[in-house]
Amino acid sequence: MITVSRHCDASPEAVWAVVADGWTYAAWVVGASRIRAVDGGWPARGSRIHHSVGSWPLVLSDETEVTRVEPGRLVRLQAKTRPFGEAFVELEVEPDGDGSRLTMREDATHGPARFLPHPLRQLALAPRNAETLHRLALIAEGHERD
Repeated sequence: MITVSRHCDASPEAVWAVVADGWTYAAWVVGASRIRAVDGGWPARGSRIHHSVGSWPLVLSDETEVTRVEPGRLVRLQAKTRPFGEAFVELEVEPDGDGSRLTMREDATHGPARFLPHPLRQLALAPRNAETLHRLALIAEGHERD
């Protein structure tokens, strides 16, 4: 499991508001290029975001499904980018002083990436997920200032 964490100056409620708006997913998830649809009830268990990854003309369309949710605190996802694979992704939001502690855990579950040694997966995922949390924090902090 690859884990990254960071402090965010926004409240857990402000962070969760961004997470709960599936249409913002491509703005903070590194690699997601556009959102095609968001199931009603997102981020309820079983709901999906239909997204694309990549840049035109090399765009893959797939989906990410919520497998567990604790509203306001945790969302666990099964992210798909077939034919390249699937990944378990967990985002946890906790109070941290006047702000929040954001923690993201991810690892490959299907496809070729799961056969890469852990240090290689760490090299690829840790910087990507650190940037994802940075983007999420910026959006949540901006919304809280408005």
